[in-house]
Amino acid sequence: MSQTVDRALSILPLLAQGPADLGQVADRLGVHKSTALRLLRTLHEHGLVYRQQDQRYRLGARLFALAQEAVENLDVREIAHPHLVALNEQCGHTVHLAVHEENEVLYIDKVESRYPVRMYSRIGKPVAITVAAVAKLLLADLPEAERHAVAEKLDYPMYTPRSIPSAAAFLKELATVREQGWATDLGGHEESINCVAAPIRGTDGRVVAAMSVSAPNVVVTADELLTLLPLVRRTADAITREYSGKDHV
Repeated sequence: MSQTVDRALSILPLLAQGPADLGQVADRLGVHKSTALRLLRTLHEHGLVYRQQDQRYRLGARLFALAQEAVENLDVREIAHPHLVALNEQCGHTVHLAVHEENEVLYIDKVESRYPVRMYSRIGKPVAITVAAVAKLLLADLPEAERHAVAEKLDYPMYTPRSIPSAAAFLKELATVREQGWATDLGGHEESINCVAAPIRGTDGRVVAAMSVSAPNVVVTADELLTLLPLVRRTADAITREYSGKDHV
């Protein structure tokens, strides 16, 4: 039975490369055509393959529906949380996870700093969208037209002298973030708080969430925090691999 299942599953990556006829499937599996036909018929009954009018087989719509359902039911917070805890244990600083929903960027997870100076942030709270490092990553991944439309609609409060002052400056910053693949907020929201962030990507390569490490100047300087960037990026890449199911980011 396990051999039968193995053979049946081996058909799917073959058909992912394009339609194939019975002979091609049999040759790939190293079996007789009658065996290949039984496997194809079973997969067809479950909607996983479809027989075209030219008698070639392709992947069935049911397979795509199952894949889409699986992606929609993935909980990035559940997958990311152990990684965020591990990162916090390594560096000691506050770790956040954020997503972009309905024109806001929201924190959906937080692991507190081990230091006595704590950040005022909480799960479910919107971030300062024009300055937060996680927001820059999430908005930088938007298609260009959408990115420009969002930037033009935003207000640009000057939280500190380092805050981004305008749509033009914000778009320039997003272009830099998009190119380098990471983001910072070095005193843009609160002069005493610095932050480095990295993206988490889904199966299609798009950014589905962003994670960050934040710390006040009294604990570490901005330069010291920036030395953690490789660790932050490795953590984000590990979450991406688990979330997307891919071996390579």
